[in-house]
Amino acid sequence: MRLLIVDDDPLVCRSLQLLLVKEEDFEVVNTAGNGQAAIEICQLELPDVILMDIQMPVMDGIECLKRIKQQWPSIQIMMLTTFRDEHNIRMALKAGAEGYLLKSTSIENMAQQIRALKAGSTILDADVLKAIVEPDGIKLAGLTDRERDIVELVAQGLSNKEIADQLFLSAGTVRNMLSIILDKLELRDRTQLAIYYWQR
Repeated sequence: MRLLIVDDDPLVCRSLQLLLVKEEDFEVVNTAGNGQAAIEICQLELPDVILMDIQMPVMDGIECLKRIKQQWPSIQIMMLTTFRDEHNIRMALKAGAEGYLLKSTSIENMAQQIRALKAGSTILDADVLKAIVEPDGIKLAGLTDRERDIVELVAQGLSNKEIADQLFLSAGTVRNMLSIILDKLELRDRTQLAIYYWQR
């Protein structure tokens, strides 16, 4: 898996690079100190996943995220930051980020979350979830109680198998129900579903 690390702190970039390359399935293709540099690197080294800070000079992470998603929608982006405020989290998810982790996350957990992100899961750190005002008794029009349960677990970043285990269903049933949910809500994929949930 080809990774690009984007952070205006050279020490953070170097530390993450040294730690992540120890994972056999990871290759850090480059590092960048701002969003503009990240876009230039993407033109040369098409990474699979980008770990990106939010607050950076020249071009911040949110603007960079928007531009990369417009030009290379297949690149998956994990926002990696010290910020826990609700506004930044929502902005990142709305702009198309597939994940949001805090820099305090252990490298072992970060590696696992990057793999889960690449496999199609939406990743939200537990502390990040706490930063969002959790919708109380969320109303998702037209969905059954079980479908609402599935939406909530998708929004928490669980895979189909994890949802199936938690709700005592088969993975195939979860997959079919998820397709029905997406059709009902007129959404494209589970990332949009997670954003839809947290925006409400």
